Amino acid sequence: MGIFCQAEGATGRTNERWRSLTFRPSEQKTEGCSMNGSSLLGGAWACTKWPTTLGLIAAMSPLSLATTVTGERLYGEHCASCHAATLRGSAHGAALSGPAFANKWSAVSAQSFLAYQMAEMPPGEAHSLSPAQHASIAQYVINQSDLDADALLVSSEEGLTSAPADNVEVVEFAEAGSVMDMARSAGAFTRRSVDDFKPVTTKELNQPDAADWLNWRRTPDGHAHSPLIDITTENVSRLSMSWSMAMHQGSNQSTPLVRDGVMFLTHANNKIQAIQAATGELIWEYQYEFPPASKMLGGPTRNIALWQDRLFLTTYDAAIVAIDAATGVELWRTEKADYREAFTHSAGPIVANGIVVSGINGCELFTQDGCFITGHDPETGEELWRTSTLAEPGTPEYASWGDVAPDQRGGGDIWIAGSYDPGLDLVYFGTSQPKPWAAPSRGMSVTDAALYTNATLAVRPKTGELVWYFQHIPGETIDMEVGFERILADIDEEQTLLTVGKDGILWKLDRATGDYLDLLDTMDQTIFEVDRDTGQLSYREDIAAAGIGDTYTACPGIYGGHNWQSATYDDGRHLLFLPVHQLCSDMTPREVDLGPGGGGYGADVATYPMPGKEGLAGALLAIDVRTMEVRWKVEQPALFLSGALSTDGGLLFIGDLDRHFQAFDTETGKRLWSTRLPAPAHGYPVTYEAEGKQFVAIPAGIGVFRALTAVIFPDIYQPPDGQGLFVFSLPQ
Repeated sequence: MGIFCQAEGATGRTNERWRSLTFRPSEQKTEGCSMNGSSLLGGAWACTKWPTTLGLIAAMSPLSLATTVTGERLYGEHCASCHAATLRGSAHGAALSGPAFANKWSAVSAQSFLAYQMAEMPPGEAHSLSPAQHASIAQYVINQSDLDADALLVSSEEGLTSAPADNVEVVEFAEAGSVMDMARSAGAFTRRSVDDFKPVTTKELNQPDAADWLNWRRTPDGHAHSPLIDITTENVSRLSMSWSMAMHQGSNQSTPLVRDGVMFLTHANNKIQAIQAATGELIWEYQYEFPPASKMLGGPTRNIALWQDRLFLTTYDAAIVAIDAATGVELWRTEKADYREAFTHSAGPIVANGIVVSGINGCELFTQDGCFITGHDPETGEELWRTSTLAEPGTPEYASWGDVAPDQRGGGDIWIAGSYDPGLDLVYFGTSQPKPWAAPSRGMSVTDAALYTNATLAVRPKTGELVWYFQHIPGETIDMEVGFERILADIDEEQTLLTVGKDGILWKLDRATGDYLDLLDTMDQTIFEVDRDTGQLSYREDIAAAGIGDTYTACPGIYGGHNWQSATYDDGRHLLFLPVHQLCSDMTPREVDLGPGGGGYGADVATYPMPGKEGLAGALLAIDVRTMEVRWKVEQPALFLSGALSTDGGLLFIGDLDRHFQAFDTETGKRLWSTRLPAPAHGYPVTYEAEGKQFVAIPAGIGVFRALTAVIFPDIYQPPDGQGLFVFSLPQ
């Protein structure tokens, strides 16, 4: 049986803007009642049952309130993490608007579009949505795209039906809307302030107390290592749940910060909560207010920054805000770029030498501005400087893009927060590859370096001056970006910078000069010939020569190798603990629109487990950075999807796709403890001390790999929700 729901207003009259979804009989039956949108209508629901099919479905009217409201919400919850909130697509999903989408679907009926969606989306779990939910999403996409929605719907071979079938059974739900209103409210709690909040000084930010977690990776050098020792290899087996907190739906890759027993927790919709870190009691809640047309409904918020008496948040609609840490009140907002051109943030800011420094991403579409890094005044939000991540006219590096026009240069995204060396007064960022991915799609070859993409940039925080750069992969053509964490390590009196890209190559640079020092090929990559003496990489011949329509294989594939799942560095042991993905991809470059607003990713990709690994797709390595040798390695079927955390207690904490959160012995790699979470761990674990007790916290929930992992790992159950923060401690 299928379901048709009509909303009844306070007067009891049926809303005339609703139209029914008509389904044909089928052997596959579904029953239920979708009450989506009731909170906005505030009335009762009347639901009608009749035989349905999952094949051909007559679409709703373009004026349907269900589509306008419910479809938008459902799209944000189930689709935006892959296809982007703007429908312009991402590395994880095709564009659902623009010329390419129009070319594919404009001559096809709405029923066919919906039938495809119901059979394939979300990847691996199309059954998780009801027919009515699928229909709402499909109509929302059609209405928001560049298609002529009226023409598309009229061309439907089945046409539209304005009334349900004759054999109806009506089921009434009294005042369901008001119940849902209450359920979706902010909650009944008394908003408070943080008592006697102590401002964070520059010294504390650079050298935090052992009890606190004040930066994205705890310290500005990116180590993600804690000196806490209460939880050890001897007692970690006794670790148990202390408290938990539900989190907003969306890609959950957040990093909690902790100051004096207060946790600041970021959610997927640019929400921040202040929480008692020992008990989980909510103190205050801040929700960023998006522009009405932004549709920024989800996506990762990987970190916020804390300095003095305020928090700094970069938002999905390409703005930056300051929030009072004691009260949760917004202090200022500054727009960095136009979100309507696909600019957004996944990485948050850092505070370096009193300046709020942050990058931006969403730079796959051609714009006049391109990607950049900015510095802002923490008191006022004033933009102090802006440094492009693409070589600008008048510089020697500009010619590295060949004959590509200035307004057809994309990429250079900043996906991950920077690191900072107070002694050298330099901020370090990694940039992404040029866009489109494949060199032929952007009218280039691998001999065109395309600076400053796929590089490490060292920037002066007061002025934005680019002090030095090092390009890891010139002319990148397979999405092998090196845009992730920069770890600053002093090794045998050398001031070094360590970083790993999607190709799994570990780089060691001099962080004062940018000079190449060493590298380690950490996995079975087949893309490059590597000259360790010089640090030069040479593409495999068939990859370098590939043109539009030519398919080539890359191991590792476009999801890494390494990705946002950052490493951790134990300075005392000189060990870097690195999660990698043993996957491969087949890539086929395709033509892209080279006009204004064109660009995109420019390739078709299929990803699969790396051959010869017997299904062991996840790997965790301990690397001695003095010798650049692997000390130990752990392999398992499930990908390691969270960041890594190490402690002076001799422990390494990390989460995986199969919902395990685990602790390993840093000396041996032996697994000492494991627990099962409600959802995979995609965020960044932290450890802290509150009320004299050490805690370990990990955010869990869906991430941007959702579409990939559902298809490649069908035997691993991945709940469609379950977002939450889970906090562990030793029992008393």
